[in-house]
Amino acid sequence: MNRTFSNRGTRTAQAGFSLIEILIVVALIALIAGMVANQVFGGQDRAKVKMAQSQIAALSGKISSFENDTGSLPQQLDELVAASSNAKGWLGPYSKEAELKDPWNSPFEYSQSGRAFTITSYGADKKPGGTGVDADITNE
Repeated sequence: MNRTFSNRGTRTAQAGFSLIEILIVVALIALIAGMVANQVFGGQDRAKVKMAQSQIAALSGKISSFENDTGSLPQQLDELVAASSNAKGWLGPYSKEAELKDPWNSPFEYSQSGRAFTITSYGADKKPGGTGVDADITNE
């Protein structure tokens, strides 16, 4: 008995994935990657806001130390790093140059009126106003 088998009448199963299946998997991977990236980068922005708030609080304390030593508020934040010619009783430096910039690498805005002072960071957009991470951060 000599039997020969032929595949002419039967269909073989297709091996692999269809184009639609591959596109669905790629779309799902892209969606998941986008959600993860949003969480990671969103977390960095929130961390920078918290860091700016901490830096402003620290600078406020350094300005108070400057005032206690000299009897007056600094005219500008640079006086915390190096003594001005009219600063009597200066016992600094009270701060480092790098501490005078916010987490977005912009200098803090400083103003003083009488015995009160304001330190402001304009946030991620580096412009006055804004909301969220673009909002102004101040010591008031």
